[in-house]
Amino acid sequence: MAVSGIGPYDPQNIFARILRGELPCKKVYEDAYALAFHDIAPKAPVHVLVIPKGAYVSFADFSAKASEAEIAGFIRAVGMVARDLGLDAPGYRLVSNTGAEGGQEVPHFHVHLFGGRALGSMLPG
Repeated sequence: MAVSGIGPYDPQNIFARILRGELPCKKVYEDAYALAFHDIAPKAPVHVLVIPKGAYVSFADFSAKASEAEIAGFIRAVGMVARDLGLDAPGYRLVSNTGAEGGQEVPHFHVHLFGGRALGSMLPG
């Protein structure tokens, strides 16, 4: 189910529950700003989600409201996860869906990190 990329944050969304320790995840990385974990329905050999620890609905919300430290910390965490997974040399893809038309399913800002094989074109022609 797609969600709005704007509006109030739902503290009961699945990622908020993972951050609170109410639901498990297969953790890849964690620091003060971000949590990275394997997607439960991977679309590539490597499919990791990286989420900020703050309550942000979408990239639009995060970029407008997060502190400079949160933004820098999150971006650094994404880069560290890609490096730690050995994806720099062969390459990888970052995707963040926003809103219903963008395909966002969970109303907590996150990026998908895909790799482990040639990923082909971004969108069908």
